[in-house]
Amino acid sequence: MHEQELRRLLQHVADRTIAVDEAVEALRTLPFETLDFATLDHHRALRVGFPEVVYCAGKTPAQVAGIFARLATHHPRVLGTRATPKHAEAVHARLPDACYDATARIIWIDRDPNAPQRPGVVVIAAGTSDLPVAEEAARTLELMGHAPQRLYDVGVAGLHRLLAHLPTLRRANVLVVVAGMEGALPSVVAGLVDSPVIAVPTSVGYGANFGGLSALLTMLNSCASGIAVVNIDNGFGAGYMAALINQRCSTPERDQEHTDDSTRT
Repeated sequence: MHEQELRRLLQHVADRTIAVDEAVEALRTLPFETLDFATLDHHRALRVGFPEVVYCAGKTPAQVAGIFARLATHHPRVLGTRATPKHAEAVHARLPDACYDATARIIWIDRDPNAPQRPGVVVIAAGTSDLPVAEEAARTLELMGHAPQRLYDVGVAGLHRLLAHLPTLRRANVLVVVAGMEGALPSVVAGLVDSPVIAVPTSVGYGANFGGLSALLTMLNSCASGIAVVNIDNGFGAGYMAALINQRCSTPERDQEHTDDSTRT
């Protein structure tokens, strides 16, 4: 149950259009609900502003579908990460309005698609091979109510591609920068802007990349200030953090500036 739904329920009780017993029944699974294989935290949206997110890896398709079905009864938006096509098929069989992005490996339900979205976040990918992680970040942002701008394949091997977007970079409230190989791109971006940069190392690269470890160490050892680093391939974590930052620093004036910039580009 999200905050608006809870407020409506309490208002109905205050107006005496819903009986107290009926309201108690509606709240019976708050704050959590126990299934045979999971304990769902329905109170999370009230505490932190977004429902519990389903990490699908390691779960069977039936388990993921069961969790989605229960979360969808309480929340208009449900998000699952690291999902396979089989996970998506099982969820869609129970919830026909579920969507799946095979690139981002994300399943989601959005029953409030016309809700306003905040501009102000730019998601940057060094190369096309980094798109699964970048899209995981971007999709997470969208489900959390933000409208990220995407700048893809602008890595340091052709720095002019990035510099062509310098006005967009400098207007952002927060930037998510995804890179594999040597992982240099976040340092370059952070040296150009006065906004926080969330660096995401990916496991893309040849043998000495060590599955993303070399990119992770490069980002952790950056000489540029204003960089925070998430774990290897953790696009979801970066998108979630960017959403929290953007929500805090967004103003109507800055939102309009970003909207105008998005129209121009």
